[in-house]
Amino acid sequence: MDSQEPLASDSINATDENTSPESESWLHKTWEQLVRLGLHDTARRVVAMISTMLFMVLAILFMNRFFVSHSGQKPSELGSSPSSLAESSGLALLPDFRIDNDQAEKHSIPRDTNMITILPERVRKGIVEHTIQPGESIFSIAAKYGLRPETLLWSNRYTLGDDPHIMTPGQTLLILPIDGILHRWSAGEGLNGVAEYYHVSPEAIVSYAPNGLSMASIGDLADPNIQPGTLLIIPGGYAEFSDWRTPRITRKEPATAKNVGPGACEGAYDGVVGAEKFTYPVQGEAWLSGFDFQPAANHFGIDLGGAIGDPISAVDNGVVVYAGWNDWGYGEMVVIDHGNGWQSLYAHLATVDVRCGQEVYRGDQLGTMGQTGNAVGPHLHFELRHDEYGRVNPWDFLQTLD
Repeated sequence: MDSQEPLASDSINATDENTSPESESWLHKTWEQLVRLGLHDTARRVVAMISTMLFMVLAILFMNRFFVSHSGQKPSELGSSPSSLAESSGLALLPDFRIDNDQAEKHSIPRDTNMITILPERVRKGIVEHTIQPGESIFSIAAKYGLRPETLLWSNRYTLGDDPHIMTPGQTLLILPIDGILHRWSAGEGLNGVAEYYHVSPEAIVSYAPNGLSMASIGDLADPNIQPGTLLIIPGGYAEFSDWRTPRITRKEPATAKNVGPGACEGAYDGVVGAEKFTYPVQGEAWLSGFDFQPAANHFGIDLGGAIGDPISAVDNGVVVYAGWNDWGYGEMVVIDHGNGWQSLYAHLATVDVRCGQEVYRGDQLGTMGQTGNAVGPHLHFELRHDEYGRVNPWDFLQTLD
């Protein structure tokens, strides 16, 4: 005979048989009633939910008692001491950490506030003017604007004429935004020819925005639509300098310097020959004041500093082939032919103490330092020249001899 599962009512009846009427509680009666109504599953869920909520409430009460609340209450304010809480909870309490302002300044790393706002350097697009100040040179001005010295000469050819010695304080220079040449347009010029002369392409001139040109507006490159007098920037362009240097003057033909100025000598001279050992033309330590040897800037000598009246000496033995004023910006000048292919030049002198054809020896005084001619401040402009090598850098040959 198949076994049958007992009904819920049978189970309850069995329980009732083993339980006395006195021990039967109201809970059993309630549960029996719920089973009969089919609500026992819902009752279980309600009981579980209520139990969970009670557990959460108890947990919150427990945490509020042993931990600081968000309002800043401490355990001591809740009626218990920190030590008792630590003992009861098994937690280790750290000591309070306090530091006053003096200790904070002593043990901290200070960070100064930078009140200066660093702005990126703006790229210039147009031409600006610069007024030459006393003591400035073409090199210092070029460095100030981030340009090459020759760019300053090329952008001021109409005032300086390629000669850096013509610069004087108070004079105004035009400063290009980039290295190159400033060209004033003349009627009848062709853009092809101008570009070729400055070693650039016509497109380089037209495409440079500050020039305000376009291929459509200029039309024919051979006869472009550019107004005479327009200043054009030739980016990256370069040209040959006009040669304002004193010509080679020798003891055999000193008269070749007649067009240089009234200091030119007449006739031919014989005399002592140099030893090809050159001492410094100034006394004491030689230092640069103004221009250095830089052919790219059309400067083929060095400018040695000093005071007006300082003695200027011959660098080697030789014969004086020029003594007096120079019309090309050198002022009072002396030139010595050393008889071995070398000549030395001394310019901007205050006084000239030698005469044409005079023999001089290394260390003899030729004159005194000054600032005659196109000179900014007292200094000696000194050059060395050789028949074969041309103008050379004097720093490579000057030496101190016992």
